[in-house]
Amino acid sequence: MVESESSAQDHPLHYDPAFRRELERLHRLTVYGRWGTVCLLWLLLAPLSLWSLRSEFVLWMDYFTWTAVRYTIAYNPIQAFFLSLCIGMTVAVLLWQSRNILWGISDRQTKRLEKQLLQIRQQGPSHPLWRWVTNERSAP
Repeated sequence: MVESESSAQDHPLHYDPAFRRELERLHRLTVYGRWGTVCLLWLLLAPLSLWSLRSEFVLWMDYFTWTAVRYTIAYNPIQAFFLSLCIGMTVAVLLWQSRNILWGISDRQTKRLEKQLLQIRQQGPSHPLWRWVTNERSAP
């Protein structure tokens, strides 16, 4: 078992500088994709939810209590779900990116990115991420 792990680490692609650059580009695309998803949620779902809760906010201005917040959430579950989704995704991406910045990309995530990169390379220019990862233009 130890030999298979060491042979996986000694794979020739791990030392290829082009592979490393492409892996970094793929990771950067993953970061942009996650933040893009968060931005889309905040741009599409949050305004609709907040707009439909505007009458509740007027009541909060006069009589703000935690019970009022609780009843707003209880009687407006769809809006509460959408706002929770926006907040939850934002916090999840912040924690994920902070962990990557502080402690580096985990081995599990690196292996997933390597596997995805090998699939992109195998499929070639027909893969949607090909030109973003390899920085090559496909022929028309």
